[in-house]
Amino acid sequence: MSQQSFLSRLSGPYLVFTHFVILALAGLTLSRLALMLWQWERVQAAGNPAWMLVQGVRADLILLGLLLAIPVLLAPVLAISRWKILWRRFSYVWCLIALTLLIFIELSTPSFLLQYDVRPNRLYIEYLKYPKEVFSTLWHGFRVPLILGTAFTGLLVFLAMRRLRAVATQQGGTSNKKLWLTWPLVVVLVFVCIRSTTQHRPANPALFAITPDAMVNSLIISSGYSVLYAIYSLRHEARSTEMYGKLDEATMLKQALDWPWLKHYQFNNPAQPTWHQQQATVQRDKPLNLVIVLQESMGATFVESLGGVPVTPELESLKQQGLWFEQLYATGTRSVRGIEAVVAGFAPTPAQSTVKLSNSQQNFTTLASVLKAAGFHTQFIYGGEAHFDNMRSYFTGNGFSQIVDINQIKKPKFVASWGASDEDLFDKADAELTRLQQLRQQSGQPFFSLVFTSSNHEPFEFPDGRIDLHEEPKNTVNNAVKYADWAMGQFFKKARQSSYWQDTLFLVVADHDNRVYGSNLIPVEKFRIPGLILGADTKAGTIDTLASQIDLAPTLLSMLGVSSCHPMIGRDLTLDSTSPGRALIQFEQYFALKQPDGLTILKPDGTVVRGTYDEAKKALHLSDLPASRLQYEQALAQVQLPSYLYRETKYKSDHRCDTPVVAP
Repeated sequence: MSQQSFLSRLSGPYLVFTHFVILALAGLTLSRLALMLWQWERVQAAGNPAWMLVQGVRADLILLGLLLAIPVLLAPVLAISRWKILWRRFSYVWCLIALTLLIFIELSTPSFLLQYDVRPNRLYIEYLKYPKEVFSTLWHGFRVPLILGTAFTGLLVFLAMRRLRAVATQQGGTSNKKLWLTWPLVVVLVFVCIRSTTQHRPANPALFAITPDAMVNSLIISSGYSVLYAIYSLRHEARSTEMYGKLDEATMLKQALDWPWLKHYQFNNPAQPTWHQQQATVQRDKPLNLVIVLQESMGATFVESLGGVPVTPELESLKQQGLWFEQLYATGTRSVRGIEAVVAGFAPTPAQSTVKLSNSQQNFTTLASVLKAAGFHTQFIYGGEAHFDNMRSYFTGNGFSQIVDINQIKKPKFVASWGASDEDLFDKADAELTRLQQLRQQSGQPFFSLVFTSSNHEPFEFPDGRIDLHEEPKNTVNNAVKYADWAMGQFFKKARQSSYWQDTLFLVVADHDNRVYGSNLIPVEKFRIPGLILGADTKAGTIDTLASQIDLAPTLLSMLGVSSCHPMIGRDLTLDSTSPGRALIQFEQYFALKQPDGLTILKPDGTVVRGTYDEAKKALHLSDLPASRLQYEQALAQVQLPSYLYRETKYKSDHRCDTPVVAP
């Protein structure tokens, strides 16, 4: 008896599925092996490569079990003798579609790894909403991989189609009685593959996080499994922090609010546990205007005085004129995470940023909602299309009165894949601020403008003749950052001569760093960002304490001279700039509470580790000693609180404070 006839007899009506599993396992294993060889230095440093390959096959069986669950469950109805032809066609089409998706996602993995230092994940799904921007980026920045990947996908799908079609014609049948008797065994086999463990919880990607390098951990599973789990996780984001453990509400609130800078306030309303009255430390007859320049991806990597590449000379010059943050950290790795932290003072969670979540699209507290209630005109200025990343919806629903995007920028000098260049953006911003200052002089109304740049974004397009290139070729991240810095410098030269300068407080801050990657479990160095407050009567100085993006909003409110009621628990650094600070870091599914004495890191499998960070060597050293219960609770409270506030709608801007402020 030939091997094929034996396989046909053994598989019966499941022959196409059997071949699908063989082809998929072979392809995914070869892909994993190729990726590990490509990243061999980090793979070898992280652990046992052979064990990683074994665990990879285990993860692949989970994915294949999930893909086969539906057709196997339908088998007692469709695989009976009466529907034999229909079952063959259904099996063939189902497996071909599944293989096509697996091949496409797997072949797109190298480019995604280069950009994000991890396999395709939730970002892969989110960006599908913006085909214009994504395709433009791929075409201009990854043209060769895109063409080769598409061609190779087509070739492999063609070969798979021929193989599966041939197998479908040979698929054996079986009596209805035998089908119904053997079907429970097949279901159990698929169930065992999906669960992959006898523990009380089924296996998930966290089970395969077996090394201290997040990128290497991502290689163990397949890209298809990573994307499928991301889709599944989107449905459970409201309680996403429960992967780390769970504190009761009283303990969570006690630990989350136990910071020296919050001792100045009273939180006595159980229904609105973080709402409080913040008394501005600076008293003004009229509040200042506020302009936030949110710099796309301009992290510490590009700031010489912070240990980076010397491509931000304008920023280095400006820091001598304002209040400079020496140890400021971003909360995440996406623009929407930076917007959430800077504009809303909202701490990070493993879920999507609140910029995209449904319960935060209206009446969610932001600087704009607080300042609008204080009589400010509020606006958002962006060189691209404001709908990207759901920004228009989020901003218009949460306090921003005016949206200015590329559609209002007339005759831009240069338009790139992501919109008008930064110099066009800043020219428009200068015109808008001049107009609003004239209105202020007439009516007394102050304004808040959020200016969001985009030139420092893959594929790094910017106009010629503006800067002396840092390196060749032209379209590199270092050159794009240098151009973005130049455009910002030109803006501030204009602003200093403007009518609005003396009445305006400016914040320059990065949303996140470019390409957050590294061999550390959490690449801490890639979360450090520049921050600078200048303008009006700001005195030059340095804030040396550890700080987070969520500390900026309360600090700005005080410096503006605006006393307000809000739920933001960031630190007003004008009130307390000496207490040891903290940074909140969300990296993939890891959360870290960084303090001067070390980091407490929560892992998605519910475990917690302690680590110390060597700033000079940019190295994270994990401790062999376990974290204490107090350290665990303190870290868990910081990430559980924002999830709780969002889920229970306790960050809504229609709440009011009913407790007095305690004088500092």
